[in-house]
Amino acid sequence: MPGPLLDTLNGSPTGTVPLWLMRQAGRYLPEYRELRAEKGGFLAMAYDSEAACEITLQPIDRFGFDGAILFSDILIVPHALGQHLEFLAGEGPKLSPRLVDTALADLTPDSSRYEPIYQTVRLCRQRLPEGVTMLGFAGSPWTVATYMVAGEGSRDQHEARALAYRDPAALQAIIDAIAEQTITYLSGQIEAGAEAVQLFDSWAGSLAPDEFERWVIAPNARIVAALAERHPATPVIGFPKGAGEKLPAYARETGVKAVGVDETLDPHWVARELPEGMPVQGNLDPLLLLAGSDRLEERVTTILKAFADRPHVFNLGHGIDRRTPIAHVERLIAAVRGWKG
Repeated sequence: MPGPLLDTLNGSPTGTVPLWLMRQAGRYLPEYRELRAEKGGFLAMAYDSEAACEITLQPIDRFGFDGAILFSDILIVPHALGQHLEFLAGEGPKLSPRLVDTALADLTPDSSRYEPIYQTVRLCRQRLPEGVTMLGFAGSPWTVATYMVAGEGSRDQHEARALAYRDPAALQAIIDAIAEQTITYLSGQIEAGAEAVQLFDSWAGSLAPDEFERWVIAPNARIVAALAERHPATPVIGFPKGAGEKLPAYARETGVKAVGVDETLDPHWVARELPEGMPVQGNLDPLLLLAGSDRLEERVTTILKAFADRPHVFNLGHGIDRRTPIAHVERLIAAVRGWKG
């Protein structure tokens, strides 16, 4: 039966505010660190369905969150498109060849790389407690393209932004290829048992308004429309980090069922500006959770009050910091669960 998270995403809140955290399956948990020491590198674990399922379920077993987010990475799509992918200690992900050096057409796609991810979803759905929603995800085309073009992450995404101005047709081809792969990938996750999916556009905030319309809104709308046709009962959460004043346009024009909100936005402004009745997700600052000061409970209450008149999923404004103490997460859960709106 649907749980409180899935009901809320479908616009029918149950009277309690459901809670999950971006990156809740990962490095802040001692049980994750123990498993990683045993299994090896990040990518090896992501492709090991049993290990990835265990990691996905660890925060559910420890904290009882309302949603289980698939343990994987947004760069599975460029790996399946034919780029070599590795995660280097202290340096983050590296993709090669970079698409500033080679053409997309020169890559050799390998869609079999999706199958272990689908198997992780199948295993998790079998093992999740009743009422806990299985969440799949993918990176949005712009964010994934920034990695594919530059071969790594960057603070200002300058390689992809420059390509967008210098040769928009080349970037459009990359964006289109990612969008098509993402439709296939998320459809596969849904068919394997994902009950809702999230599109992460972590670098959406680096774009000027006209570029945001072309590289963020348009491709996300294409993905959402295709998923709605294939899987009309599956909610899509859109998370355009850094969208700022462009968030209402994103909410209206992409067709997403719910919108994730980062920590830089005033929740009262978001509540006023988003379409009436649209579910919202967010938006506690991950660094406040890390700090765990007296302001933690105060800020939780502010967010809960701001979104009290619309369906609301409590979450962070981005991923949980790996240094976050377990006790601070427990405080957050107690504050959300104990709130009397």
